[in-house]
Amino acid sequence: MVPKLSVMNEKGKQVGDVELKEDLFMAPVKKDAVYYTAVAQMANQRQGTSSTKKRGEVRGSKSKPWPQKGTGRARHGTVRSPLWVGGAVTFGPKPRDYRTRVPRKVKRAALRSALTSKYQEGKLLVVEEISLEEPRTKKIVNLMENLKAGPSTLLVLGRPDPVVSKSARNLQGVKTVNAHQLNVLDLLNHEYVVLTKEGLQVAEEVFS
Repeated sequence: MVPKLSVMNEKGKQVGDVELKEDLFMAPVKKDAVYYTAVAQMANQRQGTSSTKKRGEVRGSKSKPWPQKGTGRARHGTVRSPLWVGGAVTFGPKPRDYRTRVPRKVKRAALRSALTSKYQEGKLLVVEEISLEEPRTKKIVNLMENLKAGPSTLLVLGRPDPVVSKSARNLQGVKTVNAHQLNVLDLLNHEYVVLTKEGLQVAEEVFS
């Protein structure tokens, strides 16, 4: 059975149907591939620039702050100790590379699994086009209401459209991406996925 979706216009009325490619929207859902790909993607976004000082890097005298015995106070060997204010940090972070490589086949399987899940849940929508002459956030809000998409929505465009991007960027939970930039993390972070008809064609050409 070939999967199909209704094509809606900006007013939320059905204007046709579109057939989906089975290998992209009827693929086996591999949860392990989705998990490893999402974790790797989050790790690759980390800068890894956090840094703390060890005992040898903190400024301060190397001599004992007071004699070992006779003062009635606890013994200390250096003011650089992690126990002291302004001292070193125990097991603190150092600059490192968090990047993780995921095989291409695993990433493709994860993306197909995520798209298949959205289709099976009924949270994959196709709109004929999104045409705006000037940036208007209210137009995107009306579009979401007409399509009955929730506040957490990923808009997938076939090509860059600065007007649509500017109109949607003020809405918390709404993100705009181009079809060739579609990724697992964005699909997981948004409840609904709204593709333009052109965006669907590009996604099928790139990932199918």
